[in-house]
Amino acid sequence: MEQFDLTLHPGKTRLIEFGRFATQHRALRGLGKPETFNFLGFTHICGRTREGKFLLRRKTRRDRLRSKLRSLKEELMRRRHHSIPEQGKWLGQVVRGYFAYHAVPTNRASLQGFLHAVKRHWLRALKRRGQRDRTTWDKIARLARAYLPTPRARHPWPDARFRVKHSR
Repeated sequence: MEQFDLTLHPGKTRLIEFGRFATQHRALRGLGKPETFNFLGFTHICGRTREGKFLLRRKTRRDRLRSKLRSLKEELMRRRHHSIPEQGKWLGQVVRGYFAYHAVPTNRASLQGFLHAVKRHWLRALKRRGQRDRTTWDKIARLARAYLPTPRARHPWPDARFRVKHSR
């Protein structure tokens, strides 16, 4: 790093115990669960599979999720008087773009929460169009099926991606 005149930020850089044996090593010393860390928009967590093997869990960072929902809500309120198909097409693009980055294995709960919040904000924006509005959750569910993608992992596990390129 010195070759390129780069330095590490002392407040953001630290060594933590993380990985396959971190839980066992910390338990031997009488410590709790391994620490989590934020990297590339995800919170990385030491987890376990149903068989008890190590599993790297990734969740969307809470602050990034909230800021995205906040900006989406403001834009929905600006677009609330546009036609519903126009809103649905725009919202579908936004949600697809969000899922394109965040749809990794073990992050499905965050994706479902994001989609539910998007539907809630859309319902609120449609209800604010006028006092006689009768938009219901059933209508929002139909609109969501028509315009919004479903949350599912769109990125394979890293070892599956490696196998595609290197099939030995």
